[in-house]
Amino acid sequence: MQTIGYAAASAQSPLEPYHYECRELRDNDVAIEILYSGVCHSDLHTVKNDWGWTVYPTVPGHEIVGRVVQVGSQVNKYKVGDHVAVGCMVDSCQECTHCHHGEEQFCEQGFTQTYNSVDRHTQELTKGGYAKHIVVRQEFVLSIPASLDLAKVAPLLCAGITTYSPLRTWNVGLGSQVAVIGMGGLGHMAIKLAAAMGAHVTVLSRSESKRSDALELGASDFLISSDLERMQQAANCFELIIDTVPTKHDITPYLPLLNVDGTLTLVGQVGPIAEVNTVPMVMGRRRIAASLIGGNAETQEMLDFCGRMNILPEVEMIKMEQINEAFERLEKSDVHYRFVIDMQASSF
Repeated sequence: MQTIGYAAASAQSPLEPYHYECRELRDNDVAIEILYSGVCHSDLHTVKNDWGWTVYPTVPGHEIVGRVVQVGSQVNKYKVGDHVAVGCMVDSCQECTHCHHGEEQFCEQGFTQTYNSVDRHTQELTKGGYAKHIVVRQEFVLSIPASLDLAKVAPLLCAGITTYSPLRTWNVGLGSQVAVIGMGGLGHMAIKLAAAMGAHVTVLSRSESKRSDALELGASDFLISSDLERMQQAANCFELIIDTVPTKHDITPYLPLLNVDGTLTLVGQVGPIAEVNTVPMVMGRRRIAASLIGGNAETQEMLDFCGRMNILPEVEMIKMEQINEAFERLEKSDVHYRFVIDMQASSF
């Protein structure tokens, strides 16, 4: 299948139109016409080779909503015309302990990323959602609840599951005390999801200007991290702190806010954080953890939960040809929470 996407040829290059051939449909594959693609901060990191593993040319995008246009002979979950979603993974070994437990993101042989990853069958580089089409094995294709607005679903496939998974892992429910650090694409989803689970949500921020937005998103409280008196008053309050900050930062000031056996989980920064003082960890049996997206079953669970609770991200729609401007704005955190590319409105 011939298609067109937007690719970066190098870390210094803008994304430009790129023609390529999707891989041939295998028996268990689903071919998808992409309708909407979310823009994740990881896309920007990959294009800029901030993590040092980008292979060019790279077609980013791992928050994908589309329509099925063709299915392989063994596909039984989907049919032509179905609206479906694809997240951060398109394959795994399907045989190891983690895959059998529905945690393909921890596949012992390494999961195949939606883009900038090596296809385990053809050895070709996978290409993502900044394109007109994608081919994915059916086990990694997800159903979209009919109640959800397709134009806003895409960020759930990364920002949604990245924050939903730790909430489920640490058993957040009615009355849980949860704090969220950062209120961007990930943070605003953490607020919405935790509140919908019945938690009392506190947003930790450096800026008073975000208070009204935080409360509107579902937070019950708002705490300025530089207000030392309030921070001391909040000591031992939280069972779980979700840290969504995507850059190197100091987490030590937040650790005393955890109750005994509380957990601070990192979901934003991939790489180094500032040196941590272990005293508040030792004195409260507190934990620092991290979380990586979620498996296929949990991602479907998240979509179904959002369908029942009518949870959607706050998005700004753009056309594909506006992606370089969007990346510039993303670097400045100038986005009202998440960009989504409308492929149908794009002229490429």
